Amino acid sequence: MDPLGARSQFVDIQTLPTWQQQLGEDGEEALQEKSDSLLSQQAFPSPFPFRPDINRKIMLFTGDIALLNCTAIVNTSNESLNDKNTVSDSIHQLAGPELRDELLKLKGCRTGEVKLTKGFNLAARFIIHTVGPKYKTKYRTAAESSLYSCYRNVMQLAAEQSMASVGFCVVNTAKRGYPLEDATHIAFRTVRRFLENHGNSIEAVVFAVSETEEVVYKKVLPLYFPRSKEEEKACLPLIPADIGNSEGEPVVPERQIRIAEKPGTLEDDSEEESLESDLGQVGNHAFARMEGDVDKQRKLILQGQMSEAAMQKQHQRNYNRWLCRARAEDLSDIAALKALYQTGVDMCGRTVMVVVGRNIPVTLIDLEKALLYFIHVMDHITVKEYVMVYFHTLTGEHNHLDSDFLKNLYGIVDAKFKKNLKAFYYVHPTFRSKVSTWFFTTFSVSGMKDKVRYLDSLHQLFTCIRPEQIDIPPFVLEYDTRVRVITQQTLDYYVELKSWKYCHTNTRGWAAFGQCLW
Repeated sequence: MDPLGARSQFVDIQTLPTWQQQLGEDGEEALQEKSDSLLSQQAFPSPFPFRPDINRKIMLFTGDIALLNCTAIVNTSNESLNDKNTVSDSIHQLAGPELRDELLKLKGCRTGEVKLTKGFNLAARFIIHTVGPKYKTKYRTAAESSLYSCYRNVMQLAAEQSMASVGFCVVNTAKRGYPLEDATHIAFRTVRRFLENHGNSIEAVVFAVSETEEVVYKKVLPLYFPRSKEEEKACLPLIPADIGNSEGEPVVPERQIRIAEKPGTLEDDSEEESLESDLGQVGNHAFARMEGDVDKQRKLILQGQMSEAAMQKQHQRNYNRWLCRARAEDLSDIAALKALYQTGVDMCGRTVMVVVGRNIPVTLIDLEKALLYFIHVMDHITVKEYVMVYFHTLTGEHNHLDSDFLKNLYGIVDAKFKKNLKAFYYVHPTFRSKVSTWFFTTFSVSGMKDKVRYLDSLHQLFTCIRPEQIDIPPFVLEYDTRVRVITQQTLDYYVELKSWKYCHTNTRGWAAFGQCLW
């Protein structure tokens, strides 16, 4: 209320329901029907898992963005910052003539970039101005990258300026021709990734839409911000194959720019030149990354003359090819095995990934597809610290992965897989598996030996990961319980003898007693 008692026209975002709160009973019933029909199709973890802490920051508002009392609201305009559209006109009308004068001093804004002004007569303290791309099918990749930059730069500016809340309009205007649903996917995944990686200081993100835009936003929001585990699973098959990199940025390796060191001159094959200049980067944007001469690099690899920087670049390119294949190929048959899945977190808050050895029929599956599935599932997990739990329980000869396959997998995966893996818990190992693992981690791979922890019981595992944070297969629980009962009975038997002398004089008795204690 203002001093005269008239109701304010501005909207307090504190009164808006969060996205998490908008999951009503009707929505849950519809979700259950969708979930029942789709759950059988996919079994691998979602790249956008259920996160209540992030959902509480997301709000969907149907109305005029100029009325929101966010710390900053977003205005979509053209390169001259004088575009005439519904959003911009409303903001200018309520902000007053001072805004127009301020924009004249900025001297325009490039596509994908942002400019900051005061809010003047608005409830919002600031206005972030951005310019969306003009969409043409022929230049779709450039348009996707520019639209990503719009949302990313707005979020980056908000974080740098310590803004508590941001109100987004629909940046892609009808005048610029960007398909609404395609643009919405880019908007949500960019905001989601930013909140995951850098959004601790941002308390609220409001998407302000019209009634026609609301339909599309409500359709796409659950894909990137699922409000329950059931919604996460039900929406998983609907997520596009292309979800960008760990920041949500579109990446097209085939279209990365290659820049010759001396354009217009023929290259002498016999001349040994440094590849450092070829491997440099122009800016941080994926579209501006330079690529060295691929043919020359392959030749140097064969000759053993590849520099370390060039080798790293070649390895990254190879991994990106595998990742693109993994996202494009149908891996539902591998997913159905439930041999690899994400569960909760350990005592240190790190993501836990589970591998079930008995569920890997090595002789019956396509190992290349298994490798693709591993990369597909783990790519977004490994951007942060994580641990792996391997259940070796009741595995047979047909479940053991060949050391050459494991070596190939270790050589393909990105550096982040190795760097962010903090522990590998080997549950219910056998003597033979311990020996094999020791040889593999000692002579075939580097940096893994110190991360392997052998655990003979689930009780030992629960000292690192709480029971409610890990989904354990029933047969593993049954096996562990059975072995624990037998071990306890043996221990009780020798304790009841109350004769340590017996254990010392009876070799078999002492060995059994010592093994029980160990």
